[in-house]
Amino acid sequence: MTIRLTPIFLVTAVGLGLAGCGKKQPEVLPPPPAQAISEADSSGLAEPGVIPGSHADFVQQMAGQNVIYFDTDRFNIDNVDASALQSQAQWLARYPNKRATIEGHADERGTREYNLALGERRANAAKNYLVSIGVDASRISVISYGKERPVALGSDEASWARNRRAATVTID
Repeated sequence: MTIRLTPIFLVTAVGLGLAGCGKKQPEVLPPPPAQAISEADSSGLAEPGVIPGSHADFVQQMAGQNVIYFDTDRFNIDNVDASALQSQAQWLARYPNKRATIEGHADERGTREYNLALGERRANAAKNYLVSIGVDASRISVISYGKERPVALGSDEASWARNRRAATVTID
């Protein structure tokens, strides 16, 4: 007498045999990543995952002061701008190998050529201020985008005010 195994019986038998071979949970689990605190995290200077000296660190430390704003057709540095640029200079002093680009922007009014020139004057005004308080000029480059990269879309004073700016971007 020959026993003939059907394919369904074989698949079922193998499946049940493998089901008993599942992974077992370890008795002691390692701590979750949130409990691993680096020196920067414990000092309160950086959020977890933010690398000190990175652009993300710069933006976080500046808390909005990486951008300065201008009045219509102006490129002068006022007291609020000076305070923001001083914070930027302090960060750059902590990381002497970091370079930065200052991007000059304008609102949508005016010709393309006029706004490119105005954006360049705004970026250079910010650069010149940083250089005047001790940042090496070779570490800072400028570029003008004129009205080509607005952050606020709209044809109203609130949108225009947000677009008249010079933004500092660190280079990683």
